[in-house]
Amino acid sequence: MPKIKFIEHNGIEHIIDAINGDSIMQSAINNLVPGIDADCGGECSCATCHVIVDSIWIDKVGIPSNTEDSMLALNPDREPNSRLSCQIEISDKLDGVVVNLPEFQY
Repeated sequence: MPKIKFIEHNGIEHIIDAINGDSIMQSAINNLVPGIDADCGGECSCATCHVIVDSIWIDKVGIPSNTEDSMLALNPDREPNSRLSCQIEISDKLDGVVVNLPEFQY
């Protein structure tokens, strides 16, 4: 079972067990991780599941699709390694992935 480390903007860490095939967003929701609202339910249409992927993981996580990139473009806190957690599917290759949660989502 892959593990995900969520780091809140204040430094509090949440390490959770994720299920292959779920999204990082769904894993956060299932484990009550604060800062992931997921207002659209994972449809890539709101950006309330924005995360900042730790730079060492960006190659394994991949780049945003055009749709995701459009949603991220509306976000003033976007960083080069920003992603929507609803668009990142969990697999064994992401075991140990680290994502940071932006302050504005609290």
